Amino acid sequence: MASSGFDPYFPSTYKRRVVLRSSGYGAGGGIGSRSAYSSQAAPLTSYASSRRSYPTHTRVSSSYSSVLSAPVSAAAAELRLDQAAQVSSEFKTLRTHEKAELQGLNDRFASFIERVHELEQQNKLLETELLLLRQRQTAPSNLRALYEHEIRQLHAAVEEARHEKQAAQDHRDEMEDVLRDLQKRYEDEVLCRAEAEGRLIDARKGADEAAMVRAELEKKVRTLLDELEFLKRLCESEIAELQAQIQYRAEVSVEMEVTKPDLSAALRDIRVQYEKLAQQNLKSAEDWFCNKMNVMTVGTTRNIESAKSAKDEVGEYRQLLKTRMLEIDACREMNQALENQLQEVEEKQSAEISALQDTINQLEEELRANKNDMARYLKDYQDLLNVKMALDIEIAAYRKLLEGEENRLNVASLTSVTAYSQPVYPTPSYGRTQISMSAPLSSAAPYLLSSRLYTSSFSKEETISASQAQQAEASPPQEEEEEQVEEEEMEKEEEEEEKEEEQEQEQGEEKEEEEAEDEQGEEGEEEEEEEKQEEGEEEGEEEEAEEEEQVEAEEKNGKPTDKKV
Repeated sequence: MASSGFDPYFPSTYKRRVVLRSSGYGAGGGIGSRSAYSSQAAPLTSYASSRRSYPTHTRVSSSYSSVLSAPVSAAAAELRLDQAAQVSSEFKTLRTHEKAELQGLNDRFASFIERVHELEQQNKLLETELLLLRQRQTAPSNLRALYEHEIRQLHAAVEEARHEKQAAQDHRDEMEDVLRDLQKRYEDEVLCRAEAEGRLIDARKGADEAAMVRAELEKKVRTLLDELEFLKRLCESEIAELQAQIQYRAEVSVEMEVTKPDLSAALRDIRVQYEKLAQQNLKSAEDWFCNKMNVMTVGTTRNIESAKSAKDEVGEYRQLLKTRMLEIDACREMNQALENQLQEVEEKQSAEISALQDTINQLEEELRANKNDMARYLKDYQDLLNVKMALDIEIAAYRKLLEGEENRLNVASLTSVTAYSQPVYPTPSYGRTQISMSAPLSSAAPYLLSSRLYTSSFSKEETISASQAQQAEASPPQEEEEEQVEEEEMEKEEEEEEKEEEQEQEQGEEKEEEEAEDEQGEEGEEEEEEEKQEEGEEEGEEEEAEEEEQVEAEEKNGKPTDKKV
């Protein structure tokens, strides 16, 4: 495949032009370049058009032209036909091979395109990840604000959950109070029901006793009526017998004594007496029975009314008991639902609290790590600042040395005598002063040393004050940020920092006192050295004056010598 026109952003079913070159054969170089249109779905869809685009072989064209142009012999025609068939078979095999090769190349090309798309997607993902990482690296200061905001939100959520829990507990306590009141009322109603049932049982017992007494009284009334009937019959039979006896006696004995009592009158009296007695007994029995019946009817009516009222009360109590039982069931269900809800809320709150505690611990660990990193950075900064201070001290000392040397050279150049050439008479070596470059340097050393010490002490004080000012300038924003997060911890940290600063200040004051004492000692030594140096200079000046006097004396004596001073 020599070249291919392809756009990776076209769909998968687009047409593409593939230019292929195949190895030729024959004298004419074989089949040259050919073009074929194909797609991913069907690599060779235009077989006929591609077949038309292929140029035929020269021998095939010449054989076909010779067959069609002029008449030849049959043997030559058969030979040419065999050659044409062989050429056509070779052409078919070559065409099938090229077709298979074209399909394989198209499949490979499609796989390459898919791989390119995958790599582009992976590249985009990597670019997005790289941007995110760069944003994280470029903006690390937002983490603290995010942590603080998240901590505040978590604290607010904890407080809200605590308030909700307190409200749920208060509601549960109220419902428990309502449930206790309902239970107390239920117990009272149960007691009232038991009392009503007892009264009903007593009323039923009284009604049964009244019915039994009524039955007994009715039996007694019947027995009394039977006895009354029996007595009536007995009296009537006795009366009948007595009448029969009287009639029989009247018939038998006509004569009666005058002195005998009248039996009929006696019987009549007896009969009247018995009738009165029976009527009295009957009347008394009827009165007693009527009284008893009235009493029983009054008792039964009273018992019936009490039984009705008891039944009504029992019905009312049953209805009230049913309503109370329904209320108790509803309250139990509500209590159970509230307990389940409270348990779910407690479990949820415990899970949230544990999650929040984990996040708080994680944030505290990260904050501790950040504090440690900050302390390490501050320590590194302090070390670098100390190194810078030391370097500044050395630079200032060297500057002072150079300035002192320049001043000394300037003073020496102003006070020195210009070089000249004149006759100088030789003097003995013991009388001359030997001039060397080491003397001025040694004489200038104490001054330079004192200046160096002075500048070093001054620069230390300046650098210490500058570092304290930098720390004071750098600390307020941090303290303000930490006060926004946790005021208590920042107060503790501030107290610790103040203690450390006081200790550092005390140590610095002690060091300054020691340095001041050292400087005082060094200044005393420097003063002594300066006095010695002044004495040496005075002696040198006296020697120079003597030498000049000797030179002048020699010049006067006429002993010229050339000497450069």
